Amino acid sequence: MKQYDVIIIGGGVVGTAIARQLSRYHVSVALLEKEEELAFGVSKSNSGIIHPGTQNPPQSLKGRLCVEGNRRIRTIAAELGVDFKEVGELIVAFTDQEVQQLRRIKQDAAILGVPRLRIVDRRWLARHEPNLSSEARAALYAPSAGIISPYRLVYDLSENAVKNGAALFTQAAVSSITYKGKNAFEIQTTAGIFNSRYIVNAAGLYADSIARMAGITDFTITPRKGEEFLLDKKREYLTRHLLFPLPAQHSKGILVIKTADGNPMIGPNSRDVEDKQDRATSDQGLAEVFSSVRRLVPSISAQDIIAYFAGLRPVSGDDFIIRHEDTVPGMVTVAGIQSPGLTAAPAIAVMVQGLLAQAGLRLKKKMFFQKNREKTVHLFSVPLTQTRKLIAKNPAYGDIVCRCEMVSAQEIRDAIHRGARTMDGVKFRTRAQAGRCHGSFCTTRIMKILSEELKKPLIEITKRGKGSELVVEEK
Repeated sequence: MKQYDVIIIGGGVVGTAIARQLSRYHVSVALLEKEEELAFGVSKSNSGIIHPGTQNPPQSLKGRLCVEGNRRIRTIAAELGVDFKEVGELIVAFTDQEVQQLRRIKQDAAILGVPRLRIVDRRWLARHEPNLSSEARAALYAPSAGIISPYRLVYDLSENAVKNGAALFTQAAVSSITYKGKNAFEIQTTAGIFNSRYIVNAAGLYADSIARMAGITDFTITPRKGEEFLLDKKREYLTRHLLFPLPAQHSKGILVIKTADGNPMIGPNSRDVEDKQDRATSDQGLAEVFSSVRRLVPSISAQDIIAYFAGLRPVSGDDFIIRHEDTVPGMVTVAGIQSPGLTAAPAIAVMVQGLLAQAGLRLKKKMFFQKNREKTVHLFSVPLTQTRKLIAKNPAYGDIVCRCEMVSAQEIRDAIHRGARTMDGVKFRTRAQAGRCHGSFCTTRIMKILSEELKKPLIEITKRGKGSELVVEEK
């Protein structure tokens, strides 16, 4: 039985951001994740956009936290060595009526404090976004929008939190929570029993299930599915900015997205579903996405697509739910964190810290908080001169395992030493298997490296955890 001051349930970007924030203080913190690895839930399908705050009601919690998170992410990315690129966004209008809508969006965003906003005309668009449709009349330009790798952000946040004393438990699905009185919880999990004075419920799609274990029944999470389609890296310069249509009723619309790894992405559409495991893509979804994005960029072709996937957003009403549960003292709920949850995560972490302090958690700052981590080596992002130096020091950097994404054997070993236990864990950390060939060239080699480093037979190597083994032993 393990005893902690704070237990965080959920190992996505919000949970890991909270863990790192609390690791600044003299409190014992544990993060519980039910999957084999972190970022295998909602964060797995995140598009990696750091939103400026342009499409949120000015009175909303998500709007305020989005703007604050956008500001904070720059410092955090620099400290952790995560690549962040400020590429800017354009919300595109095609009619005079839509231009008027842009002006209203601009007014709301200005109230929230979104910086450097301006409406740009057709001439500006032709000069700065040459592949944009010639029918576009104007756009709202928000320069502070950016892109980041959501997976690498999660892993680096968690690694830094652990370096500063936090504990991390994967394959720790919560089965029950017993409230024993103020600041006394017993949590039954597949990794054992945990005792804690405080609980932070950041369980994404399953935040309502976790809440019900503690007797909180006033919200429900509805999965909202979005299908997205990844384009070949050869189309990296398809656009210079993130391209948005005018927002739809329940989403920011179907986008043309620059990503931190170079591959453009198109989507997502938006449809409420019942099944929290429904990540199927469809011909209808592809047709819907293509119809929308080709209005923005007519040159996009179906031949550019190299991967299809769908993600589920944890929806509960129109705004985030972030609160201390007065009926269960010591429990903080962080639920309904859909877009712009990635952007808002650093600000959510600070807010949760404040709620815990108000609930009685004593937060004494550590004299030495190790905020920086050495930047992870990714050959795809370093100049050839640096690559030569790396190979001279360690020839394993010259042993290229994934040719599509230029990933070396040493990078894969480094990823495993940092926590990768599955093929997807390696892919999210390194991009090996993420190219056009989908791992046709590198899969067996990666499996062998995982087998060697983890000292497991090949039949125990999985794609994403138990039940997804890639090799079956004949009987």
